[in-house]
Amino acid sequence: MQNVSEKLPRWDMSNIYTGLEADDLAAGKKEYEGLLGKLESFIEDKGIKRLEAAPKDLDGAAAALEALINLLNETMVLGRRLGAFISGFTTTNTYDKIAAKKESELRLLGVRLSNSFVLFEAWIGSIAPALDALCDRSPVVKEHRQALVDIAEQSKYRMTPEMENLASELLVFSGGESLSMLQGTVTSQLKMPFEQDGKTEMLPMTAIRNLSNNPDEDVRRRAYETELEGWATIREPVAFALNGVKGTALTLAKRRGRESVLEKSLDDNMIDKETLDALLTSMKASLPIFRKYFKCKAKKLGKESLPWWDLFAPVGSVELSYTWPEVKNYIVKQFGTFSSELADYAMNAFEKNWIDAEPRDGKVGGAFCMRVPGVDESRILANFDGSFDQMSTLAHELGHGFHNHCQIGLPMMRQGSPMTLAETASIFCQTIVINAALDSSPPEAQLGILENQIMDAAQVIVDIYSRYIFETEVVSRRAESTVSADDFCEIMLDAQRQAYGDGLDTNHLHEYMWLLKPHYYSHHYNYYNFPYAFGLLFGLGVYAIYLKEGTSFIPRYKELLRSTGEGKAADLAARYGIDIRSRDFWDASIDVMAKQIERYCELD
Repeated sequence: MQNVSEKLPRWDMSNIYTGLEADDLAAGKKEYEGLLGKLESFIEDKGIKRLEAAPKDLDGAAAALEALINLLNETMVLGRRLGAFISGFTTTNTYDKIAAKKESELRLLGVRLSNSFVLFEAWIGSIAPALDALCDRSPVVKEHRQALVDIAEQSKYRMTPEMENLASELLVFSGGESLSMLQGTVTSQLKMPFEQDGKTEMLPMTAIRNLSNNPDEDVRRRAYETELEGWATIREPVAFALNGVKGTALTLAKRRGRESVLEKSLDDNMIDKETLDALLTSMKASLPIFRKYFKCKAKKLGKESLPWWDLFAPVGSVELSYTWPEVKNYIVKQFGTFSSELADYAMNAFEKNWIDAEPRDGKVGGAFCMRVPGVDESRILANFDGSFDQMSTLAHELGHGFHNHCQIGLPMMRQGSPMTLAETASIFCQTIVINAALDSSPPEAQLGILENQIMDAAQVIVDIYSRYIFETEVVSRRAESTVSADDFCEIMLDAQRQAYGDGLDTNHLHEYMWLLKPHYYSHHYNYYNFPYAFGLLFGLGVYAIYLKEGTSFIPRYKELLRSTGEGKAADLAARYGIDIRSRDFWDASIDVMAKQIERYCELD
């Protein structure tokens, strides 16, 4: 485990802006306000709104569209740069009142951008029939053609501009955004007393949850019990938040003419129901395979069945642990076996302090990577404890950063990725590190490496399947009435029983998983979790192509990452001979993990 005396890095935000109260941040905000005003004036002057028919003056429409695209790109770059900088403080210190205030101010400005984009979106829907003619008249419009097609397709799911404006303002001040912040604040600031090595300390929940992979079962069990006890003290306000978020999502879906909140999630992820059904069917069919893993793990731990607190227990005679310098050197070296560009990217992230690795009070849990437009960088948040699992997680997040790196130079409207494809590079990079560890480690260490790999896969397949069951039931019940904290707990336990089955000791599950996962608390991204399963299996499929084709695949891989911001996932996958609407593709990726589980069960 991590040496407590070893200093872990905090990310450096100073090349973005020099401080929360610095002149350059204030100037950036003022510039952003100016761009928003310019955007609003342009939209009003040019009559940008939903039209009754496509414009007859194609030259004029092309010029207006080109200017508007350029202005939107410039405004979004600056807004997201400001947002990333401020988020760098709110996510690492939820006690920071100055950062919280500035984030609130920026959210208010974001309402203005959202309102402008609603009018732009409606206008694009109106002029879509003339899009090819407009592309012929403007290289900028032509460059953005696919993005405009995607926007036009979604424009039909909008209320009137007045209603959309009202919704945006309510969401920031009293709706989904505030409720999401409530969940993040109360969960990140919760501390509980915990005794270890004869000393009792008040530990943040991130630190207590990190004890889930402690080699001492007594520590793991007490951490699990302390965690449940702690979550119980804040369950009512968080249940209130979840009711509000799901209620908001249901209301907006209905008002916008959506059949369901799931339909919006499918569109956001650029997939269709046929693809999701194929994925879920394959996941469900794989559950007995993962239950075999849970039973084998219980046996290796000397138990008949596996309680929740042993889900992340280390297995194997060799405990894999790393110092921060060891992690840096290992990841950079292994990334270099794929490409020097990937290795150089990782080295930059380490050397330039793009990573915040230290677990601490007030810092949000988990890990993520955020794009920083304007400086063409990313920042990575981790809660590093020295374990192999955390090294694997860091490789995963660096993969997200490399994905962002591959999109440098694209206009902001063409950057990004649906969540389904956003995991492609992260899974790829994680697989590089895990496979390298398996190949280079002695047999007595391979069990621990396989354990970490399969343990992560089980979370992405089995636990996420339970989350899909949970969210489906919650959305159904919330459409009829509010849902109590007791009901949330029971729905979660039922979902876990369905997914984990006899693989776990059903007397010791985790009824508060709904409370601590921030993914449930966004009205924008309902069914947030299934894209992770998609991403894992799709990433494994892409890695298999690399193994088959070798270094000749690298340029195509980078182009794949560069292209994920536009178009349907099925069309992009088809370029690489992948049919994501077929269960066969998903089953093939599951089979890779099935073979690993067989190998795991055979090892002593």
